[in-house]
Amino acid sequence: MSELSHVDDAGAVRMVDVGGKPEVARRAVARAFVSTSAAPQLHALPKGDALVAAQLAGIMAAKRTAELIPLCHPLPLSHIDVSVDVVEGGVEIRAEVATTARTGVEMEALTAVSVAALTVYDMAKAVDRAMTFSVELVEKVKG
Repeated sequence: MSELSHVDDAGAVRMVDVGGKPEVARRAVARAFVSTSAAPQLHALPKGDALVAAQLAGIMAAKRTAELIPLCHPLPLSHIDVSVDVVEGGVEIRAEVATTARTGVEMEALTAVSVAALTVYDMAKAVDRAMTFSVELVEKVKG
């Protein structure tokens, strides 16, 4: 028997069966940090306000996670909060996502901050070609 939940005994990928699990309140928080020298200019780039665009992109991405990540379950999200703030050295992006479901929402939170960071990158790449970003899961709560 495979130790990986998304791999069956024959080694094929599969969507995990969560049908027998109870619906429980779940919440996840993820964070991304975009390291950029362009941070002070992000409200007024030639393409527009990168921070507002990134916030909207993060919210939209969380709602579409199951379409982007092949083995994720589509979830009825009850709450999505994405914040995009200029901080020393760059931009901090945080996403909190909640649901009442049979599986967690960490992928939705991670997808939200990842797409928000990519949006900042896309909008500011003409100003700072040396941007980098990191993504992490900060918290996962069940029940």
